[in-house]
Amino acid sequence: MSTGHGPTPSIDFDAPPADPVPVFERWFAEAQNLPTPNPNAMTLATIDPDGAPSARIVLLRGFSREGARFFTNRNSRKGRALAANARAALLFHWDLLDRQVRIEGRVSLATDAESDEYFAQRPVDSRVNAWASDQSEPVTNREELERRAAELTARFANREVPRPPHWGGYRVSLDRIEFWQGDKYRLHDRIAYTRQADGTYTATRLCP
Repeated sequence: MSTGHGPTPSIDFDAPPADPVPVFERWFAEAQNLPTPNPNAMTLATIDPDGAPSARIVLLRGFSREGARFFTNRNSRKGRALAANARAALLFHWDLLDRQVRIEGRVSLATDAESDEYFAQRPVDSRVNAWASDQSEPVTNREELERRAAELTARFANREVPRPPHWGGYRVSLDRIEFWQGDKYRLHDRIAYTRQADGTYTATRLCP
């Protein structure tokens, strides 16, 4: 097993486990124990309708064999990109562990039930602001945003804030997962899992 710069990698990179899902779950659990505010932060890369790449940080809100899940405004730039090109790449970087995980796959919509359940867990102000913000669209100034939020806060006073129809979840399938364990002398360990038609994975060790 690698004796790299970070902690014990949880993978024998020369004889890797057949299933990458438990490996991710272990690495993510270890990242959640770090003294950092958002271990579930991940870069989401998409392709716009005109073919231009775009990337931003979103938060992982669920992980299973079906994929990695996040939620957002579906009318936003990333929502429009995913409607045109339903594939995406995700990147986790946990600097204190000297680790990265890359996920690539097809993108599908989360169910309405999943989106409703998560939306109901958000703070009230966050739910109101999901209505107030036309994400990615131009706005005159901060005052305009605050005016919209105040109007909607008054509208929803003393009643449940429903999920906007344009707000919901996405799931990125686990077609490819790569684990990267850093080494202080740059001889990093990398292994890529590619999902086959029968749902099993083929693991390939990569040069750093």
